[in-house]
This record gives sequence, structure tokens and C-alpha cells, in this order.
Amino acid sequence: MLRALHKFPGLIAALLIAVMALSGAVLGVFPALEAVQAPAQSEPDLNVATLADRIAIAYPGVEQIRRAPSGRITAFYFDGGRPGAVVIDPATGVGVADYEPSAFRRWMTNLHRSLFLDDAGRLSAAAGAGALLVLSITGLMLTFRRVGGWRRFFSRLRGPLTGRLHVEVARMTVAGLLLSSATALFMTASTFDLLPQGRVPAFPTETSQQTGATPGTMSLLRETRVETLRALTFPYPNDPTDVFTLKTTAGEGYIDQGTGGMLVWTDAGLWHRVNETIYMLHTGQGMAWLGVILGLMALGAPFMAVTGVVLWVQARHARPQIKGNVAAGQADTILLVGSEGGSTWGFAATLHAALTQIGHKVHAAPMSQFAPDRYGRSGRVIILAATYGEGAAPASAKGFLDRLAALPKAPHMPLAVLGFGDRKFPEFCAFALDVTRMAADKGWAQMFPVAMIDRESPQEFARWGRDLGAALGQPLELSHRPAIPRGHTLSLISRRDYGGKMQTPAAILRFAIPKPRLRARLAGRGVGRFSPGDLLGVIPEGSHAPRFYSLASGRGDGFIEICVSRHLGGLCSGQLLDMAVGDNVTGFIRHNPDFRPAKNRKPVILIGAGTGIGPLAGFARGNHAGRAMHLYFGARHPDGDLFYEDELQIWQGDGRLASVTTAFSRTGTRTYVQDALRSDAAQIAGLIGNGAQVLVCGGRDMAAGVADALADILTSGGLTPALLKAEGRYVEDTY
Repeated sequence: MLRALHKFPGLIAALLIAVMALSGAVLGVFPALEAVQAPAQSEPDLNVATLADRIAIAYPGVEQIRRAPSGRITAFYFDGGRPGAVVIDPATGVGVADYEPSAFRRWMTNLHRSLFLDDAGRLSAAAGAGALLVLSITGLMLTFRRVGGWRRFFSRLRGPLTGRLHVEVARMTVAGLLLSSATALFMTASTFDLLPQGRVPAFPTETSQQTGATPGTMSLLRETRVETLRALTFPYPNDPTDVFTLKTTAGEGYIDQGTGGMLVWTDAGLWHRVNETIYMLHTGQGMAWLGVILGLMALGAPFMAVTGVVLWVQARHARPQIKGNVAAGQADTILLVGSEGGSTWGFAATLHAALTQIGHKVHAAPMSQFAPDRYGRSGRVIILAATYGEGAAPASAKGFLDRLAALPKAPHMPLAVLGFGDRKFPEFCAFALDVTRMAADKGWAQMFPVAMIDRESPQEFARWGRDLGAALGQPLELSHRPAIPRGHTLSLISRRDYGGKMQTPAAILRFAIPKPRLRARLAGRGVGRFSPGDLLGVIPEGSHAPRFYSLASGRGDGFIEICVSRHLGGLCSGQLLDMAVGDNVTGFIRHNPDFRPAKNRKPVILIGAGTGIGPLAGFARGNHAGRAMHLYFGARHPDGDLFYEDELQIWQGDGRLASVTTAFSRTGTRTYVQDALRSDAAQIAGLIGNGAQVLVCGGRDMAAGVADALADILTSGGLTPALLKAEGRYVEDTY
């Protein structure tokens, strides 16, 4: 529900919000320009009587004096029957420049207030402000949910770049957007007289019928400081029934033009002050700095409108169209999907097609549409559930657990749950496990125990499919082909071979960055930016499933570099290691923003083994600022398995690496990288105690050994690897 409230107003009103925000940003600059250009008032105690006398001497036909919230004073007058207006220097009462209202400002104001459509336009603008207010509030709530609460509002974000930019800009601008949208709605309501307007003094019915009093003789004007003036209107010439009209921040009243005495005065009431405050907060008039800040924040709205639409389109494209989807009431199998980015829907489409092929009638729907009372003919419910963030429900599963908890009894048909996640994160398949636990608490019968798929593995999905087929009593083969991003042709420009002594072939492979044609670059089809720790997806010949290798280089290095070792029966590693300089392979970049040094000056402990040194070497190569990086590297044998041996010496010499510690498992000492950590326990504990971040890359067994060693090392300090992971200070990239 919350996501729907955030999504639909944004999609419907995206263009309107962008127009209102951009015009508001432009208008936010004018109060600051006006304040800068206004003549300074050198007399702090200057009163309205003195100012009016000065202006009346310089412009005998003065009709009105206005003071803008910015401090600019303007006099409107008639000279020989011709109207004029000047900006006044309050020290002399003489004009310093002709007052010429900006046609561009007037045009922009009309666009912002009413889209040039009068009342209909004002209502449209109010609708845009209402949509922006809803988007701001729901966006705040979604962000709190994503990061884990109010206290972590500004914590580091994970996920694709577009989504992170959308939230980052929102976090910086939401306060201004909330203020602007709420005040805009208030001002619209006031325009249509839906709110009290405050008291207005009645025009006096009795005057002295005399003329001739000058402003300097009027006690009320002498008691009124110029800083509080809004407007002083002079009586119409030769009309003894007319009066002086004074408007200030304190109220409004009338003065007799013959005696100079006050005839009527009304203090500014509560609603008058509220209206003025709201106007000031929305426009920045009287608070020029606020106008500039609100204008800058308003620029976030069109940016978020664009990124929001992009995210929506990406989600739509990521979710495949499932053919032959049967209505829920006619299906014998209900397939419910919980997906965040859309990839789980691809698995659902594969399962839907396979079940349909063997004769089942399948209804696929988001988990958020869970409605067991509609499943009258169903014999089973199958749930495919990804996990979002720190164990939360993904986008298409919102509200599922609440609906399940609210059921008076469990559904009659049995349940099968399949979770999708990444084992390198502590909350691996946490949402699928939550679903399973709640279903068990409800007494919902399960077809077989919950299963979990790591990193969208087609092989694991196929094995689960065979288990599902066995439960159904029918053979079921699931051949899933994940959607593969557009690839680029990569040409090998150099290779360094390792592992000959231990007969474990490995190599550092360096590829040229492809240079797309201008048209491809303009269409965004180039390789783009990448950093060490990102992933190179390689599609081997004879396969549709890419294999991923951690990058040892960034875009600024001018090449794409990976470390590869031959795996027994490994299709991709074998093809890569058989390449000669000049050969080509197809690959693409997948960003991995979670695995890289944090943006601070704290020390970094790099721990890796074998080809896991690749991204760690990339971090060291790019450490030109000399941040303290300590490398612990495990290999089989120093003769032939020590990747980047020459570079490690150079980087340690020029300060890019503070220390290098190696461990070799096929020598007489027979030590592993976790043994090296235990040997340096005091140094490790001191570094982590001082805020160091730990980055681990390599095989899962090595990573498990490292975690055990660090747990022992940190015990005395009251820290654990789990606690460091929660703080973003312990990050693994394992395989």
C-alpha cells in the first residue's frame, strides 16, 4: 500500500511536479537578488514619517510608498499626469533607479501559481503540490523502512546506482519539498477563501474633511519604524474625504489627512500572522537565504521524477509477461512472487511455463495479492520470495505477512516456499524463512522443507524443480536462462601466468576497454564507469549463464583486469585461460558497490587468498592518497603463485600499502591466511579498535576461517565479525 501511494502520484503527476519545482527554484532566487540590490538603510531608527517627508519633497505627486520584505523601498508617483515608480534610497528619499517589474519574473510567477490557466490552473498547481506532499511523506517512510529506522536515515545505501541516487537526492531535499508543498496547499486554500483571512479595518465614515497635514506631523507615522512598514498610501489629491492608509507588520489603519490623527486601527490577528509566515516560508520573501535553499532543494523534485520513472520502467521490463496465466479461481496451482528488482519474476515465468507444459493450470501473482478465499480449486500454493535489504519483504510482497497473520485458519492447500538471496549477506533468504515460520505457526501444511537459491543459480533452481516434481508425482525439469545484459567485445592485451609449479593454472588477464562509436556512447551503450571490486560477467561459448570475476582495475587505470584460476570442469575458466593475446571474449560490467573501501581515512585490512587478491590489488593500486592499507594474502607456494609480486613491492615502497603479510600452504611452514592474522592478533585488534574496515575476498572456506580467527582476536575488545558487518566494517566477496 505504501509503495502504491508513492508510485502512482509520482507517475501521474511527474511532469506537473517537475514544472512546478523548476519554476519554484527560479523564483527562489529573486528574493536574494532583490535583497542584494536594495539600497542599504543606514539609519536603524528611521521612522515612516521622516521617510515619507523625504520622498514627498523629492516627488510631490507621490501616491504610495511600499517596502518589500527584502528591504527594497519603492515610491509610486504622478508627475504632470504621467505615472512613475522609483527604487528609493531611504537616506535621501531620492530614487536610485527606475522601478521596472521583471516581465520574466511575472511570467514565471504565473506559470508557477496557475500554469497561465487562472483558477483551473491554481487547482492544478495545488494538485501537483498535494502529489508532492504525498510523495515526500511516503518516500520518507519507505526510506526509514529501507535503512532500518530513523536513526539510520543517513546510513550507507546499497543497490543499483539509479535507486541509490533517487534516495540520496530525496534525503537531501525532502525537508524543503515537505515545506514547499505544505505551504503551497495552505496558500491555495487561502486564495479560494477556504481559510480565515484575518480582520480588515472598516473605512472610516467620518473624517475632519480637512487637508494639509504632512506625514511628519502624524504621531502614528513617527512611532512606526520603517522596518515594519508594508505600505503607506496617500489620499487622492483634492479629495477631503480620503485618508492616509498605513499597513505594517503589526496591523492596518487609517489616518486623517487634515488633523494627522488616527481614525481606525486594527491589530494584525493570528490568521494574518499565520498567512504572512506561510507566505514567507514558501517564497523566501523576507528570508532570502531560505528562498535560495528551498530553490536548490526544489531541483531535487524533477531529478527524482526522472529517476523514479526510470526505476518504474526498469521494474516493468524486469518483470516478464507470463503467457497463459489462468484466473485465480480456475487454477490448480497458485504461484506467488515476492520480487524487488524483477529477477525473481524470471524464475516464476520459467516455473509457470514448465508446470503448464505438464498439464497444470497456473495462476501467477505478486505475494501482495495473496487472497486464499479466491483459490477454491487450487491444490497447492508455491511461493518464490526474494529478500530486500536487511531481511525485509521485497516490493511485490508488501503486506503478505499481515494478511497471513490475519487469517482465522491456515489455507487447506499445501505450501512450498523457495527463497532467493546471496549467502554473503547475513540475512540470506530471511524473508522466505519468515514466511515459512509464520506458515508453520498457522498450521499451514508444507509440501517439503523450504529451499534457498544462492545468487540466482539456475543449477540450484533446477534441483529444486526436481524436488517439486517428485512431490507432484510428475517429472519436472526447470531450465532457466537469466536475462543477460548487453555484452561488449573485450580484446586480451596481456596475460601473466601463475601456478605452474603446483600444476594449478592461473593468470592475470588484462583486456582493453572497448571504444564504442559515438552513437553507442550517446545511447549509453558503452562500458561506462567501473571500479575495483565490481564484477566482470563473462559469457562462455556454449552457455547462456554468465560467470562473474571481481575486477582488479578501475576505469581510470585504462584497462579491464581480472584474476582467473582453472577449475576442474570449469567451462568459463578453461576458455579464459586458453586465450592468447589478441583473442576476444564477450563480457559486461555489473556494479558491486558494497565491496570497496569506505570513503574515509580509517585504516583498511585487506584479506584474500588465491585469485581473491584481484580486487584487493585494485584497491591498493588506486590508493594514491596513501591511506593505511594492510594486506594479508594467502597462496599455495611463493614460486609461481604470488600474484602481483612486483607490484606489491612497489606499492609498499610508495606508501599505497602500509604492510604486506603472506602465508603459503604448500611450503614447509604450511600456513594459511587466518594463521597470519592470529600471529598479528595485537595489530589487528588495534586497527579494528581504531575504526579499521575489513575486506575479505576468496573462497568460502577461507572466508569462514578468517571469520573464526577474527572472532577470537576481537573477543577481548567486545567486538564480533557480525557486529562489524552490521556497521559496514566487515565486507566479504566470496565464491
